[in-house]
Amino acid sequence: MPPLLQLSKISKAFGVVQALSDVNFEIAEGEVVGLIGENGAGKSTLMNILGGVHDPSSGKILINDERVHIQDAKKAEQLGISFVHQELNLLDNIDIAGNIFLGREPRRFGCIDQARLHDMASPLLETLGLHLDPRTSVSELTNGQKQLVEIAKALSMDARLLILDEPTSSLAIQETETLLALIEKLQSQGIATIFISHRLSEIQTVADRVVALRDGENAGILEKAEISRDRMISMMIGRDLSDVYPENNANIGQVALSVDRLSTLRWPSGNATFEIREGEILGMAGLVGSGRSELVQAIFGVDPSPSGSVAVAGKALRMGRVNDAIAQDVFLAPEDRKTSGLILEMTIRENMTLNSMSRFSRRSRIDFKTERVRSAEWLSEYGVKAPNPEHAVGDLSGGNQQKVVLAKWMTLSPKVMIFDEPTRGIDMGARHEIYQAIVRLAESGCAILMISSDMEELLGMSHRIAVMSEGVLTGFIEKGQFSEQAIMNLAVAPKERASA
Repeated sequence: MPPLLQLSKISKAFGVVQALSDVNFEIAEGEVVGLIGENGAGKSTLMNILGGVHDPSSGKILINDERVHIQDAKKAEQLGISFVHQELNLLDNIDIAGNIFLGREPRRFGCIDQARLHDMASPLLETLGLHLDPRTSVSELTNGQKQLVEIAKALSMDARLLILDEPTSSLAIQETETLLALIEKLQSQGIATIFISHRLSEIQTVADRVVALRDGENAGILEKAEISRDRMISMMIGRDLSDVYPENNANIGQVALSVDRLSTLRWPSGNATFEIREGEILGMAGLVGSGRSELVQAIFGVDPSPSGSVAVAGKALRMGRVNDAIAQDVFLAPEDRKTSGLILEMTIRENMTLNSMSRFSRRSRIDFKTERVRSAEWLSEYGVKAPNPEHAVGDLSGGNQQKVVLAKWMTLSPKVMIFDEPTRGIDMGARHEIYQAIVRLAESGCAILMISSDMEELLGMSHRIAVMSEGVLTGFIEKGQFSEQAIMNLAVAPKERASA
């Protein structure tokens, strides 16, 4: 088919940094192209050029063989290009319908026609399997639901080309399957889709072709019959990475964390009972809104719990007290690293040592020399790619920011470490390094609770998998019985089912 879009020899420099060098890319009507590459490979820069965020330093863009200049997002929209960014771009203080049609609201007598606005939003939400009242405030939604609202917003613009940047990073199995089915439906309508994801199994499922970038340059193309996980990894990182999930030789010890009939503010009638032993990695699965994040926030003390109890090595943990959890060496690496895990205006050093300042304080004065030395060592130990510890953490890629979050907690020798989506939006090379760090932590005797919406990650990293549904822990899956189907059966289990 003739290309709908052609990018020819696109280059982009930011000062002395060359982000893209002579990149070529094309996509036909109704085609789905998977765009892959490690963080920093140039994917986002290339798509931001298409979305009107950046002007290319050189090269040309053609749509239906006609050269175009995409000077801003409005021009991209006029050309039929709709971009769903990885970072959510919604207003929390207005409702779902208002966000979907922001700036394009239907009007009557000079005022927004609220009834028509909500009527227009409802079928879009139904298409995505998002069974919510369009009058619901966005502030009440989970991250996964917000992601689907972003996609609904893009679909409302009658796009000819849809750019999806990590669209499933906040979605669980059922929501992901709905989205992939939707892409096939759009494909049959002639809508082209650029699908950017670090979840290679999804790329393999949905893509007609795969284009890889590495260090701002074209690294290869795979046609449909050539697409495989190993070939995609090799193109992205320039080497084989056959053992993505490292061997875990941890010795399973005594019970480190006990959770007894715990409920949460969102699910006050919920019920979660489980134990994690020293050296064990307990994976936790569930659909978006199943109560996983709320549960670990209750364990860590971020939110109070209406009922239930938690004990660390047999010692009761005072609920709703983060300081008490930290005092008992229970730590949480949160899902949203930018707002809850890091202070973006601070340096890497300041973020890494923020929770351990007592180590660097003598007589109420900070020993900056020791702090700098240790943060430099941690920079190397955790593979953070940055010039030095004084580099602003906000300027790092997502993968490197996540490594800083992990280092901040893992250097404190935790007894219990909770990871909420530890590799969300992170490339395969960085994932591998994070997996290695998690396994080393387990082998040191730490008990680990790992929430993930990535089924392959759960199956590859866990000793056991616990599954949540509407605030209830519906059951466990042992290593020998691992399968996506087994997880789904428990994820959609009735709410009243008791914890195993």
